[in-house]
Amino acid sequence: MADSDQERTEDATGKRRQDFREKGQVAQSKEVSTAALLTFSLLLWVFYARYFWADLHDLMSNSLRMMGHFEVTPLSVLNLLWDMGVLLGRMLWPVFLLTLVVGFFASFLQVGPLFTLKPFEPDISKFNPIKGMSKFISKRSAVELLKSLSKVALIGTVAYKTVNNEFATALTLISLDLSQTLIFLAHIAFLVMIKSCGILIVLAIIDYTFSKYEMEQQMKMTKQEVKEEFKDTEGDPQIKARVRSMQQQMARKRMMSEVPQADVVVTNPTHLSIAISYNRDAMDAPTVVAKGADHIAFRIREIAREHHVPIIENKPVARALYPLEMGEQVPEEMFKAVAEILAYVYRLKQN
Repeated sequence: MADSDQERTEDATGKRRQDFREKGQVAQSKEVSTAALLTFSLLLWVFYARYFWADLHDLMSNSLRMMGHFEVTPLSVLNLLWDMGVLLGRMLWPVFLLTLVVGFFASFLQVGPLFTLKPFEPDISKFNPIKGMSKFISKRSAVELLKSLSKVALIGTVAYKTVNNEFATALTLISLDLSQTLIFLAHIAFLVMIKSCGILIVLAIIDYTFSKYEMEQQMKMTKQEVKEEFKDTEGDPQIKARVRSMQQQMARKRMMSEVPQADVVVTNPTHLSIAISYNRDAMDAPTVVAKGADHIAFRIREIAREHHVPIIENKPVARALYPLEMGEQVPEEMFKAVAEILAYVYRLKQN
């Protein structure tokens, strides 16, 4: 029985999931970021290639043109480096911006809004060499190694087959000029990149699914952990029951103290007692000041006898009044029946 309690068979609670998030332990796949970055970079290159090559052509032509009359001085070299840096920045800023945006959204869409510094907090256990060595032979490291080898093998196979299919065409490049050769090589590279993106997207989906499953397994709880968490969040059930019992006892004592001031106690002789009080100056209608069933009902009757409070047996009225809460006034449809009982009690007191 003790062994079964230690098995992590219970799904993670909301609090445990939140604790994991605060520690930065969330389901996240690096393959998603890699696939997204490569795919969007390829899309960017499709639309941006002509502008990139135009700027690169201007940079090269200007550099070659300046070599004939360039005077080498510290200031001229500095100006040249500045101009080239500005031009390179203009050429590469879309790539940098794309990397930043895609990297951010690839992580955001996986884990949602999350900001925590707990992963950066110093932890002495991280410096344990034995524990560090165990990571190299863990199941996770084996999966990462298998995933990396599979990725290299798949992409390498696809690249080889793509190039091999175009081998016959490549033999004709001898008779073509340099520009046509470069166009052909760019076409082959583009095909390889497209197929590689497809492979990476499939691997990213598989890896993210596995990471999510692995995190769910890691967050699972034992039955004892669920009980302990319930105690921490909701309080110890035994203590709550004890407090509830004390509250009921105090409420019962207050209720019993109202019985001596009641005008009448209406009973169902088997197990119900309802004490009613009516003050014309302070109340709009007769009010239930105490009620009870079984042993509480008999206790109400005992207190009523001790203080000479009339006890009237009326089964229908007792059953109709019992659902009322203490301090609640008698409903209008019961006015007549209760008024007859009170009138009878007042006559008894006068006699």
